[in-house]
Amino acid sequence: MYITVLNRTNQDVSSFEPLFHKIAGACEKRLKLPKDHTLSVTFVRSRAIHIINRDYRGIDRPTDVITFAALDDRSGFETEEELLDLGDLFINIDYAGKQARAYGHSYEREIAFLFTHGLLHTLGYDHMNEADEKKMFALQDEILDPIIRRETC
Repeated sequence: MYITVLNRTNQDVSSFEPLFHKIAGACEKRLKLPKDHTLSVTFVRSRAIHIINRDYRGIDRPTDVITFAALDDRSGFETEEELLDLGDLFINIDYAGKQARAYGHSYEREIAFLFTHGLLHTLGYDHMNEADEKKMFALQDEILDPIIRRETC
């Protein structure tokens, strides 16, 4: 999987790209996906994700991660190349820090969790009902736990 990482914060996030590739590789293997997908990941702060959440989802508050899955809208004509683009993830580093402290695990684990969660959304997984949530969250753990431990920090 080709992953483009953009940083719209003043924090160094360069160490996360190799972690994202490990997670994507585990996801490809587990779900038997071709390796020719692309994904964009943008690190933002709470203010930026608040605006995105308000303008695109109609929810007037910040959140931890927002996913725009390219394959959600299958209307119109799509070329083979367009089918390879999974979409865009926006990860809020402010929320990641707060949630890592609240859940008692590392900041790296939380960023990895948010990436995995968003990646699965781009692949069509959701948690709108209890059965789907159970399936998606179990898959997240199956992919993520061997890569980065849950140990508390």
